Amino acid sequence: MIVHCNGIDIFYEVRGSGAPLLMLHGNGETHAIFDESASLLSRCFTVYTPDTRGHGASSTVSEYHYQDMASDVICFIQALGLARPMLYGFSDGGITALLIAQQRPDLVSRVIASGANACPEGLTEDFFAEIRAAEARKHDPLLSLMLTEPHMDERALAAISVPVYLLAGEHDVVRKEHSKWLAKVINCPLKVLKGHNHDSYVTHSTMIANEILKILGISDENAG
Repeated sequence: MIVHCNGIDIFYEVRGSGAPLLMLHGNGETHAIFDESASLLSRCFTVYTPDTRGHGASSTVSEYHYQDMASDVICFIQALGLARPMLYGFSDGGITALLIAQQRPDLVSRVIASGANACPEGLTEDFFAEIRAAEARKHDPLLSLMLTEPHMDERALAAISVPVYLLAGEHDVVRKEHSKWLAKVINCPLKVLKGHNHDSYVTHSTMIANEILKILGISDENAG
């Protein structure tokens, strides 16, 4: 399906029934990374999985900014008339979800974010160096995005009024200290998944679906 939002076309899939759940993918990916988890979650929710601007079947763009992505999702929620959906965001999607929670808490019911950082310095030194070297070779605007953004204001993070739950892998590309700081500033839980990296529990996995159900207190039996 296609919806025109914020001056671009956003491609999305929808499945299931129940309260709306919007799942936001990460940098360089598409909604397809959630196929397995969305299938499971659709037993309890109406699951919306859009492609971010410049990704998948959504409109191409020449540059990327997290604020534009947040504005796209805000417009998406309004265009489809979604009643305070829950947002799950992975990596760039988690950053986007946190920005929306700061700016439009009236539009969402809660946020669950995996592997999100509030600033480029929140990334590990090794990963930042890897991205910087790749950007120097490829001049890819998606890589430039990670090197230069986001820059979340601590006061705005602390003022988030909707429930937030953070997840991270034990071997994430987001520094452990940064994830702990982010949880402290927002005053929200943080769960570190042992043995996992940035995306091993998210991409083409039902594990993230099960984690979301646990956070919400929904049993496997209720999920079908």
